[in-house]
Formats: sequence, structure tokens, C-alpha cells
Amino acid sequence: MHRIYSFLLVLVIVCMSQILLAQDAIIRGHVYDEATGEPILYGTVLIEELGTGASTDDQGFYSINELEAGTYTLVVSYIGYAEKSVSVTIRENGIVYQIVNLSSEGVKLGVVNISAQTGQAKTEVQISKLQVTAKQIKALPSTGGEPDLLQYLQVLPGVVTTGDQGGQIFIRGGSPVQNLIMLDGMTVYNPFHSIGFFSIFETEIIRSADVLTGGFNAEYGGRISAVVDIKTREGNKKKFGGQLSASPFMVKALAEGPIFKGKKEGSGGSFVITGKKSIIDRTSKALYSYATDTDDGLPFDFTDLYGKASFYTANGSQFDFFGFNFNDEFFDPAIANIGWTNRGLGSNFRLLPPSSSLIINGKFGFSAYDTAIDQGDGLPRDSGIDEYFLGLDFNYFANTFEFDYGVEVKSIRTDFNFVNQFNVNLSQFQNSTELSAYLKFRKSWDRLVLEPSVRFQYYAAVSESSIEPRLGLKLNITDKLRFKAAGGVYSQNLLATNNERDVINLFNGFLSGPQSEITDLDGSPTDSRLQFSNHAVAGFEIDVLPRLTLNIEGYFKDFTQLIVVNRNKISRAEANFVVETGDAYGVDFSAKYTNPKWYVWGTYSYGFANRFDGQQDFPTLFDRRHNMNFLASYNFDEDGDFSASIRYNFGSGFPFTLTQGFYQGAVFEDGVDTDIFSQNTDVIDVIYDETRNGGRLPNYHRLDVSVTKKWDIVSFAEFETVFSVTNVANRNNIFYFDRIRYERVDQLPIIPSLGAKLKF
Repeated sequence: MHRIYSFLLVLVIVCMSQILLAQDAIIRGHVYDEATGEPILYGTVLIEELGTGASTDDQGFYSINELEAGTYTLVVSYIGYAEKSVSVTIRENGIVYQIVNLSSEGVKLGVVNISAQTGQAKTEVQISKLQVTAKQIKALPSTGGEPDLLQYLQVLPGVVTTGDQGGQIFIRGGSPVQNLIMLDGMTVYNPFHSIGFFSIFETEIIRSADVLTGGFNAEYGGRISAVVDIKTREGNKKKFGGQLSASPFMVKALAEGPIFKGKKEGSGGSFVITGKKSIIDRTSKALYSYATDTDDGLPFDFTDLYGKASFYTANGSQFDFFGFNFNDEFFDPAIANIGWTNRGLGSNFRLLPPSSSLIINGKFGFSAYDTAIDQGDGLPRDSGIDEYFLGLDFNYFANTFEFDYGVEVKSIRTDFNFVNQFNVNLSQFQNSTELSAYLKFRKSWDRLVLEPSVRFQYYAAVSESSIEPRLGLKLNITDKLRFKAAGGVYSQNLLATNNERDVINLFNGFLSGPQSEITDLDGSPTDSRLQFSNHAVAGFEIDVLPRLTLNIEGYFKDFTQLIVVNRNKISRAEANFVVETGDAYGVDFSAKYTNPKWYVWGTYSYGFANRFDGQQDFPTLFDRRHNMNFLASYNFDEDGDFSASIRYNFGSGFPFTLTQGFYQGAVFEDGVDTDIFSQNTDVIDVIYDETRNGGRLPNYHRLDVSVTKKWDIVSFAEFETVFSVTNVANRNNIFYFDRIRYERVDQLPIIPSLGAKLKF
């Protein structure tokens, strides 16, 4: 502990000394698309006279510090936009805010060849971090002609999904509850629909999605495996517009435009509203009747609504207010009726004080998630979680370093009721508070980038705190070869109630850290009620060619304590919760090639995900040893109006527990007085093999293709059609095996579709 406090003291001293030594003259501002007012992400802003500059962030913001008084020429560029020069005069110790609007009119693909991401690769650690944009999502062959973030996440190295039904993701050996998924800074507890092709996130309004598969810094906390941080864009600031689209899977609508236009440049307000409704439960009766064994169609139904209003000031400050309501239902008479609802209201703001170099970011709001499952026996099985949150972050940027610190308060209520197959009730209602604070510092030299950080977590419900040091570094060995590494300590208070023997894990219940007794690996009570992990990641980035980058990363996650619900308890004397440990390790390879015509990406992951329950080591159900993805997209014309894409996925078989035999089950209608020797029931129970997850399912193969064509109908409207085929080879990929009926159930078969979109 003494070493941790010494580390923090040195960190603070270094940060403050850097800030005090820095010159205060600053040029900062935003880069926008001239036609829509949308921020330009990761554009390049250079000072012509000095040959130095900065890249814009995911809000189009840039800051160039440590300048002397004088007049400078800003040269701003981004691929697909015409380069623009702006003259800026700054006084000594002054701060100038400068907006730059870029025009794409008359610019063909590839005319501008500037890559801000190359500069980022040399000055930021970015280990185990993948940045996803809406453009990349649309490059993927889209099921039903509807590109979706969930489909793109499945292509990322280290990410595994278990099937077309029950859209959950497992990231480098972590289960879904161990992933922090955020929408505009708000925690979303179940962001994926029951049909495993679609998420709640509307592609057309995604500005960026950062996927951190391990070793993430102290800015994020409360989860022990990974982070998916999604940010939505603002509505069109210049004019009203919208979109309408339809496919066999869903119908969608979007409306956006200015609320008002301010008197000064950069000021005003805008809105965006989106909605989508699934129709596959009705269209599948006629189009895909072969995909279901009943006449009721595919058993999926969802509705998503999202709205956002944004307000801007002339000095670059911004205030966002948003709300959402997402619903999902899966109904299969042979399995269960399962439904869930996500809803929330929130606000984000960024303040740029005109006389201060600090940038202040804040967020506050409320979110709720409720779910229930009906298995036809009338027993209660439901879960709810409500969260109120407030957070503040403070950022200081300079040319070669960045200092961030922040605090966050969360009030969380969980309500869980579940009766298991032994008629034993597992219930818990709890109010808890989580307090956290973090410090993060990044310093870059010519060859070295260091990013030390530390996070403080306090979990009031279990009266436990956690101090979590983390470190990232990058060594630019040459201009084309970079070594990177990261590691840290992580904690978590949230539990999931999924049972690994469930056929479909659609009932995603949640609990806060338990207050009741927890059984350790040796059967004795344990003191700590938190879950912990340690991460270590290292790898190389290689610019093989100007447009071809190779990335290699090895990782190790040590889950030192995992707490799981004892859903198989057979008596009230048994503990409701038990402890497991585990680890995950492997290596990920990825290669990406881009040019104005081609977007090609290939990934391969070799990984292990294991657990120990006190009796035996066993692989998890999502332990996919080999996972390979290949994605290619081609533009037939310079405008990108006619394109085709293809994706192939191969995955080795998942583990499962073998069956030893069957026996006639008893029904305890009279409790302990039941005469089991004279019963003659129709109940069949399974005798499982003693080796947990000792078998392997067959390998998984899937090939998807799509073709997209756009037409300009009139000057203000565009029509787009997408023809796609999912599972082109009609591969029979196994979903699960029904042991009682002795039937194999496969994933969805070949699904051709035609989608249309009108944009105006």
C-alpha cells in the first residue's frame, strides 16, 4: 500500500510541474463539416509556420498549446474534404477559439491523403483499443440490409459471440456482465436484442465507438474485463432532414435539424430523433418459414426510441440532453417468454472557459433495466436495476502531454427474485452507492509515450474500497514499428444471474455485491464481496505499407475472485453465492488495408478462457480456441455510391458438458412427505458427466455478402438499396442440442433480404 501512495505522490508532482512549466498561449477550436455542422473526427490541424499541430478528437475538438504570441496559419485537412487554411493571431498568454468548416463539395474519394490516425498511433498508447465509426459499420455485409454495431463487434479480434439468438458478446475471456457498455456516458445493462444481429444502437447516429478489450486506463472503472464506449452525434445544425428505411427485419425512421441558429458562429441548437421497430416476427412467416419450426414466425420483437437535443455556445461549450426507451421480447412456447426494457434520461456538457486552459466535462442522469422470464410454471423470475449518476472530468491538454482527473457518484438499486428448479427462492433487494475518482497523465517524447493512471473505487453496499493503479506505454522503435504494453488492477460489484446450462441466456438479471454469506473455494465463508482481475497486455504495431497496418497483441487476464449466484442450491442452508477464480489468455492478430476503393480487414484470435470452482478447472462455455474473420469492401465508383462487401467467420467449437444418462425425476408435491418410491412421473432428468464442459461442439462457419447502390433522386433526396445474403452457403451451424428430445437445434439458415432507404 505504501508503494501505491508513493506512486500517486510522484504522479501528482510530475503532472503539476508539467502544467506550471507550460506556456499559456493556446489555439483551440472545432472542425466541422460545412454542410451539416457535424464534427470532423481525427482530422489534422497543423501550424504551417511551425510544422506542428494536433488531431481533432471524437467531438472535432483540437487544442495546440505552448505557443508564443504572433500570427499563425492553420492548415486543416481530412480525407474526402478540401484542405483549408485559416489565419489566427494570438497575444501573449492568450487563448483563441477558432472554428474551421471543411467542404466536401466536388472532392472525390482519395484526393486528400492525410491520416490523423497515423499521428495518433505515435503519440497515444492505444493498446487493446479499437475505434469504430458508422462508416466502418456500414462497410460490413449487413443482415437484412441493416448495418449494426453488434455485427461489427463480432469482427473485432478477441470478441466472441455464441450465436444468432441471444446477442451477447464475450471479450477476451470476460463474460457480458464484466463488460462496461456506455451510451453517451450512461451505463446500458443490456444493449443487445434477442436476435443476435442487432443492438439498441442506431448506426446512423453513432459518432464513434471505442472498444477497449483489456488493459484500459483509470478513466473507466467498475468492470473487470472490457469497455465499449459509444457516443452519438448531434443533429444537423444547418437544415432539416431525415431518413426512412425498411427491410424484412425492421422499419426505421430518423428526423433531425436545427432548433435555432445563434447570432454568433458556432452557437445554436439541434435535435435528432430515431426509432426502429422489428417486423421479422411477421415477415418471416412468408419469407423465412424454413427458419422456424412453428407457424408463428421467428420469435423476436423489439422497439427502440432515442432522442437528443444539443446546444452550443460561440466559445465551443456544448450541452446535450438525451433520452431513450428500448424494449425486447423473445417468445417461444417450447422455451420461454422473456422480455426486457431499457430506459433512461441524461445530460452531458463540455465547458471551455475562455480564460482557462482547463476543459470541464460533466454528466448526470438516470437509467433503468427490467427483465422477466415466464417458463409456464407460474414461479417468479424477474430482475430490475436502477442507476442515478453524476460525474465530472477535468482535462488539461498540451502538445506533448495531457492531464485528466475526475470524480463520479452512482446510486444503484437492484431487485432480484428467482425460484430455481428445486423450488428454492433466491431473492435480494439492495440500495448501494459507488464513489470513484481517477487521475490520468500522458506524456509523449520522440520515441516514448507513458500513461500512468490510478482509480479509487468505494462500494458502500459492501463497505469495501479498491485502489487500482494502471500503466500504459508505447515505444516507437522506428517510424513504422511500435511496441506497446499496458496493465492494471480492476474491481467490480455487479453480478449477473445467468446460468451456464441455460439453453439461451436471454434472462440477464443483475445483483449488487451480496450482503449474505459467500462460500469460498474451500467451502468456508469469504470476507471480500467484490470481484477482481489483473490485466497484462503487450504487442506490436507495424506499418507494413503506407496503407497496410499489422497489429499483434498478447494478453493475460487473471480473475482472482469471481462471485456467482448459486442457482443450483438445494437447501436454504446453502449459501446464495459462491466464489470462482479464472484466467483468460491468448494472442490476437489483425491486418488492415485501406485505400479509396478497398477496405480490407483480417483478424485471427487464439485464446483460452478457464474457470476454477473449487473442485475442477474447466473451460467456459464461450472458450473458443480459434476465431477468424475476414472482411472486404469495394467501391465501384469514386463517389462510393455503388459498393459490395463480403465477410467470412470461422470459429472452433464451444465446450459443453457431456451427458452420461437419464433417470425418472420425482415431483415433490407433498414436500418432504412425498412418497418417491411409488411415483410414476413423466419427468426426465439428465445425469451430466463429472467433467465440466469436457465436450466440444462442431466448428462454426458463416459467409455473408451484400451489395449497396445509391441514387440521387432530386438535389435534396437520396435513395439507397441493399441486397444482402446471410449464411450464403446455408451452413448448418449448431446452436444447441436438446438432450431430453434428443434433437439438434441449428442457428438461422440462409437469409436473403432486400432493404431500401430514403434519405432527405
